[in-house]
Amino acid sequence: MSLTRRQFIQIGGAAVGGGVLASGPTSKWWGLDANRVEDPGTDGDHVVATFCELCFWGCGVLAHVKDGRVTKIVGNPEHPLSRGMLCPRGAGATGLLYDPDRLKKPLVRRQKRGEDVFEEVSWDAALNRVGDGLLDVKRKYGPEAVALFTHGSGGSWFKHFMKAWGSPNVGAPSYAQCRGPREAGYLLTYGTPLGSPEPIDIANARVITLIGSHLGENMHNTQVQELAEAVGKGAQLVVVDPRFSVAAGKARYWLPIKPGTDIALLLAWMNVMLAEKRYDAEYLASHAMGLDELKAHVADKTPEWAYPITGIRPELIRESARFIASARPASLVHPGRHTTWYGDDTQRARAMAILAALLGSWGRRGGYVSPGKMALAPFSVAKPFPHGPKGVADKPKSGGYPIAGEVIASGLCDASVPGHALYDLKAWIIYGCNLIQALPSRKQTITALQNLDFVVSIDVLPAEICGYSDVVLPEATYLERDDDVAAPAYKQPFLALRQEAVPPMYDSKPGWWIAKEMAAHVGLSAYFPWKDAREYVDARLRAGGHDVAQVRAKGVVLGKPVPTCEEEGLPVQVATDSKKIELKSEQLAKLGFDALPQYYPQEEGPPGHFRLLTGRAPTHTFGRTVNNRLLAEPYPENEVWVNAGVARALPGFDHPLRSGDRVWLVNQDGARSGPVKAKVTERIRGDCVYLVHGWGQTAKKLRYAHGRGASDAELVTRYKIDPIMGGTGMNVNFVRIEVAERFA
Repeated sequence: MSLTRRQFIQIGGAAVGGGVLASGPTSKWWGLDANRVEDPGTDGDHVVATFCELCFWGCGVLAHVKDGRVTKIVGNPEHPLSRGMLCPRGAGATGLLYDPDRLKKPLVRRQKRGEDVFEEVSWDAALNRVGDGLLDVKRKYGPEAVALFTHGSGGSWFKHFMKAWGSPNVGAPSYAQCRGPREAGYLLTYGTPLGSPEPIDIANARVITLIGSHLGENMHNTQVQELAEAVGKGAQLVVVDPRFSVAAGKARYWLPIKPGTDIALLLAWMNVMLAEKRYDAEYLASHAMGLDELKAHVADKTPEWAYPITGIRPELIRESARFIASARPASLVHPGRHTTWYGDDTQRARAMAILAALLGSWGRRGGYVSPGKMALAPFSVAKPFPHGPKGVADKPKSGGYPIAGEVIASGLCDASVPGHALYDLKAWIIYGCNLIQALPSRKQTITALQNLDFVVSIDVLPAEICGYSDVVLPEATYLERDDDVAAPAYKQPFLALRQEAVPPMYDSKPGWWIAKEMAAHVGLSAYFPWKDAREYVDARLRAGGHDVAQVRAKGVVLGKPVPTCEEEGLPVQVATDSKKIELKSEQLAKLGFDALPQYYPQEEGPPGHFRLLTGRAPTHTFGRTVNNRLLAEPYPENEVWVNAGVARALPGFDHPLRSGDRVWLVNQDGARSGPVKAKVTERIRGDCVYLVHGWGQTAKKLRYAHGRGASDAELVTRYKIDPIMGGTGMNVNFVRIEVAERFA
């Protein structure tokens, strides 16, 4: 099936006007209107192959350059993650490159943290201030008192800095605030976390089950392409979601589940498959353990039991379970990405992993496959890295999270409040992540920031976190810099290069340069022996036997294809200690947790409140793109989805709520955000509302995004910590709706 760009955008539900994104947008700002984008109508005089940073997916792109300006971004057809196509965000990358609100010079704070009052200074003055601040913390408290928060591939330079500095406190919010429960659940069941991109074979699946995964709105490029191809070949969807998402609109079965009851549905599905012998008995006999215990555990978890919990009719539970089982083993239960919901999230991921085992889809075509990875030699650093006596400071004094596979960013935040952790953190280095939006409880994050001795942010835009920093260092965008080689595990092994397409604008600098100069200002130059990122990358490529000129011309190297599943000759791979799929987890039992997933009711909200659910739009990567004028054309701000029946009878309103009316959202603790437009629709349950994350920005220097829409981060004042791996479930907040104004 040939997939056109128009089909690709349509499956994501993006209404793109005027063909701007579809034709490859350009960015040149003219006149007095800073929000206006003009198209000079040229493809450029040369092309640079690189890979995208508008989200974490890292798609290969070709940047067309003319007269020193990037005029168009298109997908690199040789890169396995883009395959010649880009999502709207990737196509709109020049909206970031030429954003008039970009950080232009280094900044040093001149008033209290949070007041966002800075003075522009030289790089030398800014780096002297960074060096003095970090060394002062090291003298007083030791090197471990410094933490790094990072997001994005450019963060590798700052991780290297932290190794040289001697602190283990390096965390990414994407773990405990996003994918961590999924990693832990599959690790416990199969002995391996999933990683990114997820090792799933959407293209060959015959039934694809999405449980709270908004595939098509969270535009993970390759997966959306493969979903379109699979549907084109006759694959069917089962979608479990309180909201009638884009994917639900293409589904054979939509199950509008009550939020927080997913485990009950999963157990009921298992009940049907086991009671009716619709599972892969031969596969389980060869590869799994604990089947008898699982049968006993779900024997009473019938669809009739699940109905009053989930709100899903027993016949629909039964029909959908049979339908999912009918396509095994090419029946894929998508593991999801943003999986921190209610604090029981590892057990929900465990239930999904167990369901996949019943379908026999682990290690099989159309299910979960084994990716390959291209090896690449490290750049040799002669001086050994220091190792301090202290462990990571991300766990509370009362104990840790035993299955946490990475450092917990929210735990580092907690450790910055004196007395919470085994030792206190005193300084933060923040690379490319707006912690005011990314971490749970904004108030708690600000309290931690105010307790620190020193804070430095490295960013492209003046995000909210910059206002709480002592020094702000302006980084070049991905189109203006080189970075390390990307070599993720994937079903088609590959290496990809990020290369500078145009020189850095203003006084911004690439991340590799900033990290190297920071090291020089604290006496760690010996750990950065390369002249620049290009020398560093070329040395790694040559050590791997690659033709550097050829790699730089193409931007990508494809490795030798490897078998990825049983059908291709690769035996089913299970990496647990038992070498079996552990349906019942003795490891969890020994740690005092349920060995098999169990449903526990979630707390209900106050009367007149609705559970707050969040997600993303296909044209935006959470808060990273909301200031992008190109991407604002099809999606200028978020809206709050409200059930149409509820909208007709909201208390305190003298008229039925209509789409376009402005409302305030007020949570159970009195926090409020808005005004935000209402989207009145039958496409959501009446007990919840839905917002796209990343809006309601308070940073005044983000002149487009400031004050637009509502901020779910402002409304997340409560969260539940997953005791198994430390994830922060944030879907435990409730809001009421107050009228603001009516638009004609």
